[in-house]
Amino acid sequence: MPFWHGEKGKKRTGGEISLARGKRKNELGSVAILTKLGPDKRRTDVRKRGNIKVRAMMTEFANVTDPKNNTTKKVKILGVVENRANPHYVRRLIITKGSILKTEVGNAIVVSRPSQDGVVNATKIE
Repeated sequence: MPFWHGEKGKKRTGGEISLARGKRKNELGSVAILTKLGPDKRRTDVRKRGNIKVRAMMTEFANVTDPKNNTTKKVKILGVVENRANPHYVRRLIITKGSILKTEVGNAIVVSRPSQDGVVNATKIE
């Protein structure tokens, strides 16, 4: 179900504006993907000009960088500890940018956008 991101025909005050033209395909958006913790599942979308966007629907691994050693490892995600975007996302195991994950090497904060990039990149925190 696409979303239309064009002008809506209303002013900020609530008054109506008569639009000079109709909707255009390039003004369409898409449904938000909420990446969950689970077996790896990805979806590819063809965007404007033939670009391909990989979206992570579910993931169970993260690339965790240790800032002290400057090394990166692919580790298993054990759970979601905190999510500042929405407190209910912790219970639903949804991973977004800024969420804190419990991994095999310790807690890590997500620095990528899994629903936009298709991969979870995180930085280890103390």
